Amino acid sequence: MIRILSDSTCDLSQELLQRYGIGIIPLNIVLDGKSYEDGRDISPDQIYAWADEHKSVPKTAACAPGRVKEIFEKYLQKDEEMICFSISASMSSTYDIMRAVARETGAENKISVINSQSLSTGNGLLVIAAAEMALSGMKRQEIVDEIKKLRSRVSASFVVDTLSYLHRGGRCSGVSALLGTTLRLHPQISVTDGKMQPGQKYRGKMHKVIAEYTQDHLEEMKSARKNHVFVTHSGCGEKEIAAALSQVQALNYFDEIHVTRAGGVISSHCGPGTLGVLYIRGEE
Repeated sequence: MIRILSDSTCDLSQELLQRYGIGIIPLNIVLDGKSYEDGRDISPDQIYAWADEHKSVPKTAACAPGRVKEIFEKYLQKDEEMICFSISASMSSTYDIMRAVARETGAENKISVINSQSLSTGNGLLVIAAAEMALSGMKRQEIVDEIKKLRSRVSASFVVDTLSYLHRGGRCSGVSALLGTTLRLHPQISVTDGKMQPGQKYRGKMHKVIAEYTQDHLEEMKSARKNHVFVTHSGCGEKEIAAALSQVQALNYFDEIHVTRAGGVISSHCGPGTLGVLYIRGEE
């Protein structure tokens, strides 16, 4: 059996994790010197409450090597092979930690670690693709090779309500320059070659911004890989979610449309009110 695993930043719902038997390795959120496991010990709303109280943003940390080893060994004891996904290696040391632990356990011949070069459900799309390939009977190296072909076709972008989280987190170059403007901007942040960069800039109330952002992606979505598309947010209201969801549904194109909420690590860096539509682009 081939077990698919990911770090917690894949932001997949419990329903999808259970459907595909996906294992999760948690990253960590650090508040007041105390570490909490993403998705287990703390919720995004608790993180926002702390940030509001302290007028700051939380720190995040890669997965703990001991925790990775514990999870790897659980599946090795069942004689399972593994394909393990990480958030972009440009954003976290998680990829390097996973590889190091695989070497230390002497299981490099049974564990493949993949740098998703993405984040949130951009990673999640690859995780599900690998899980579906595994269920179809493909071998581990065959799956790895196919995922590496798909990786550059992932469209991972989002629009943010506030720039302060991204600015303080320091993982998105170009955000600082936008902070000085007197206009209230909501930039699209896109992940390209594993790095976040600001792009198209929108103005206005968030439900209108989200509607315009989604509209800008509709043409590309019409030729995307059909099986899955994600509307992922970090705590938006129904009006904002509907602004994107209604347009994606109106395409009548995707087999499954998933509305998911980002976990603690992604929320810590993007802040409340962030929303993205994520999919795998069609072959050129």
